[in-house]
Amino acid sequence: MCRRLASRAVVAGCLAIGALERGPAAAATDADIAVVGNQRIAADTVRSYFHRGADGWLDAGALDAALKALYASGLFQDVQIARDDGRIRVRVVENPTIRRLAFEGNKRIKDEQLKNEVQSKQGGPLSRPLVQGDVNRITDLYRHDGRFTIRVEPKIIDLKGDRADLVFEIKEGEKTGVRQVRFVGNKAYTSAALAAVIKTRETSWLSFLLGNDTYDAERIEADRDLLRRFYLGRGYADMRVPSASAQYDPDKKGFVVTFAVDEGSRYRIGAVDIESRLKTVDAASLRSRLRTYAGDVYNAEAVDRTVEDLSSELGKHGEPFISVRPRAERASDRQVIDIIYTIEPGHRVYVERIEIRGNRKTLDHVIRREFDLVEGDAYNRALIERGERRLKNLGYFKTVKITEQPGSAPDRVIVDVTVEEQPTGDFTIAGGYSTDNGPIAELGASERNFLGRGEFVKASITYGEYTRGFDLAFSTPYLFDNRISLGLDLFALETAASSYRSYGSTIYGGKFALGTALTEELGLQWRSSLYNQSVTVDPTKGVASLPIQQAALAVPMWVSAIGTGVIYSTLDNNNKPTNGFRAVVNEDLAGLGGDVKFIKTTEDVRYYHEVTDGVVGMLRAQGGYVTPWGGQQLPLLNGFFGGPQLVRGFAPNGFGPRDVTPGTTMDNIGGNVYWSTTAEMQSPIPLLPSELGLKAAVFADAGSLWSTGSASAVPGLSQSLQIANSPTLRSSIGAGLVWDSMFGPLRVDYAYPISKATYDVTQRLYFTAGRF
Repeated sequence: MCRRLASRAVVAGCLAIGALERGPAAAATDADIAVVGNQRIAADTVRSYFHRGADGWLDAGALDAALKALYASGLFQDVQIARDDGRIRVRVVENPTIRRLAFEGNKRIKDEQLKNEVQSKQGGPLSRPLVQGDVNRITDLYRHDGRFTIRVEPKIIDLKGDRADLVFEIKEGEKTGVRQVRFVGNKAYTSAALAAVIKTRETSWLSFLLGNDTYDAERIEADRDLLRRFYLGRGYADMRVPSASAQYDPDKKGFVVTFAVDEGSRYRIGAVDIESRLKTVDAASLRSRLRTYAGDVYNAEAVDRTVEDLSSELGKHGEPFISVRPRAERASDRQVIDIIYTIEPGHRVYVERIEIRGNRKTLDHVIRREFDLVEGDAYNRALIERGERRLKNLGYFKTVKITEQPGSAPDRVIVDVTVEEQPTGDFTIAGGYSTDNGPIAELGASERNFLGRGEFVKASITYGEYTRGFDLAFSTPYLFDNRISLGLDLFALETAASSYRSYGSTIYGGKFALGTALTEELGLQWRSSLYNQSVTVDPTKGVASLPIQQAALAVPMWVSAIGTGVIYSTLDNNNKPTNGFRAVVNEDLAGLGGDVKFIKTTEDVRYYHEVTDGVVGMLRAQGGYVTPWGGQQLPLLNGFFGGPQLVRGFAPNGFGPRDVTPGTTMDNIGGNVYWSTTAEMQSPIPLLPSELGLKAAVFADAGSLWSTGSASAVPGLSQSLQIANSPTLRSSIGAGLVWDSMFGPLRVDYAYPISKATYDVTQRLYFTAGRF
């Protein structure tokens, strides 16, 4: 028994107890336990560590437990327990009190963070085992930050009156970087393609800005999962990452990280079926919820999403205690997997509690509302995984980990949600340039998780050569704790005449929007807007076109509009999609109040597909139609204007109906109908590090814009209009560079127009930089 104890003082206590073991059980009352040597700690506190047996006596086992408990309390540096004439005598030497707790040499980690990490506290007892544990905690904290040469030395300065100062002297050292990342066993994908999947990066000239080359054991373990998910989403159902090792290389002064990859064979999906073992569930009625189809490349994520959808659908129809199990039957000779989703009775297990940990800022209910179940509901693993994915998509957390613990009864489970928060606020001083807006600067502040409530707030001011304005925005994704989003926006924008148009405009007003998610892919929005618009003519640009003069003569107009929007998306990543489909359809009606009456419809459909390693193809189709009603003519600012946003290779306002009346500025006067299509391929640039974020693009655009309601003459002006208004096909081909830089997105395109109208204005080079 005594050989298990560490300190010599404890061993001495054990010897004393050994003497007691030879005598009868002792100490029938607390008065029979004498405490000596204590100065600050009450004798009753010491006696409270002794627990009697069922017979009311303290036997040798009880004394041994008391000795261990007294040492574990951290209050004493020495404890001896001995028998003296039928009594128990406890002699203690108290640990000194920490008068001052300090840290020296720390620059990267602040004192407050270190004080929260260590267990030794100012005013508390000084325990040497506790101090050694604190050294280990500080060391681990720095190693998590990538500093593996960290050295921590505790200094104890003894003072009078059983007090001491505790000072941790810290030598932080330099960050230990990852000098090389290697992949072994990969054949289907190059090492460069796999390096782009993981978060760990090799040290490069950008590392001091990006900070992604630091060795982190937890990050490398997470990279193993990223590699596995990458392969499973591309048909490699047997893929494994047997090991991920890191070795320090003294010559390179950093780590060499090696991932061993066992790819296995690539499978396609054969037959897909649903098998129900419940009489109340018709399998055929659930086929519309499938996301896996015969002939497709096997995708483990699509299988998981199908399980979620089936579980959710069955829960809505009164079948909470079910289990949806996907069964994969491999035909290795044909490299085909048949998938059978089996619906069977599940265990009757309920959610006892959902425990939230690690959220210092984010409120508990902001995390809980992302789950489609609450305490007391039937436990459903698929819905838990859906909630985990939603939490990760919020962007509030670095990591999200969900585990299940046994509850207070066999049919109860505790869901443990552990998160690690990350910064969600931005203060932006940004500059940029675009071909149509010229130089532009923006000063703004935004917060995506305002007060930890999951709300978005933004305030920004924009000032440029041709553009100036402000924007105040607020949105919440859960209105009154329902899955209804609310958005409010106040804005003002003033644009001046430029080389692309001879007039300026002023718009100010506000917008209000409500949205709801009908399914995980389908969303619906209702909105209302009220804004004022006006046009001004710049006489230095020459004689303005007659429709522009007419717009400038009109008094400022109020536009009151209501609208709806439908969004359908299956994108794998909203910011950097590589696969999936996204469609947006908007319908707006102006004229229920205000001075302007029109109906406007726009559509934007995009499809992404990863053709090969890192090479992503995109097909896009756009269209729009606007028409006035109530006998009105469509105002100039409410039409459509053709330019590089539709077909690259054309100047801003470069195509569409144009006033070609001799002697005027020959401006684009806007059209009522447009369409455009785009085919584009983006690829990383060989020999450049993937963390640079630079890609090459090739594209082909086509489209047209036509139809105008402008009158042939303007009252008060005698000159007639000559309007060129042709649905001629505009098309171009080109190439570009796309850089997702630390300064914001930058893109330059060079497009060569293939077909155009004679009056169109072309511009082959188009450049944008900064965040607009």
